[in-house]
Amino acid sequence: MSETVMSLERADGSVRVNSLPSGRGFVILLYRLEWMKPACGVRKIEIVRQIVNGGLVAVIRAASPHQAIQIADACVAGGVTALEIAFTTPAAADAISCLTEKYRDREFIIGAGTVIDPETARIAILAGAQFIVSPAISFSTARLCNRYQIPYLPGASTIKEIIKALEVGASIVKIFPGEILGPAFVKAVHGPLPHAPLMPTGGVTLENAKDWMDAGCVALGVGGSLTQTANTGDFESITRLAQEFIRTIHNARHV
Repeated sequence: MSETVMSLERADGSVRVNSLPSGRGFVILLYRLEWMKPACGVRKIEIVRQIVNGGLVAVIRAASPHQAIQIADACVAGGVTALEIAFTTPAAADAISCLTEKYRDREFIIGAGTVIDPETARIAILAGAQFIVSPAISFSTARLCNRYQIPYLPGASTIKEIIKALEVGASIVKIFPGEILGPAFVKAVHGPLPHAPLMPTGGVTLENAKDWMDAGCVALGVGGSLTQTANTGDFESITRLAQEFIRTIHNARHV
């Protein structure tokens, strides 16, 4: 059995645990424990505020961790300050760890998406994820996120599910699938639930981004319409589209 070398160091108030399995091509895992500081509740509020202020969460569903990082770099170059790495991406935790280290000195947050159980959520958090996104409500995942004061964004497609999400402590409720529900659904929900912080994912495009914002969304989760050119190696288009999405969101908020 190969020997595992562990090293522990402190940097900028963070605890970093580097695991280096001998003879294996594992990416170094970075355990960022900033949420374990006394002001962890404040940190949670700051993360939610950054998602809302930025208005755009780039959803990255890639064929490899390398491609995920390339897409993330293109998004950041376009001004994106919140990224979601979907756990359908191979070695998603490694991509999160690398991006957490790469952008640790910038106003930038990274979350994990397609998280359907607390085990995956814990892996993502230890890799550096600062918020957790699920396609549906998972009560056990919600409990874990609340335990570590990590914002939880579960998916919902009915008013009943939205209420349940709020009851388990969702920081923002993901409206999913957005392409089926549409902006009119958000506007209708805000009749009986004007306080519900909603963010659509799925089917959000440049053409309908303003409609979603006008309906009352606090932010937009944008995936394929932003990142699809990565499959042809065109990352410059991702940067340009990110800038256009951010401009559209900003203009919608300042009419």
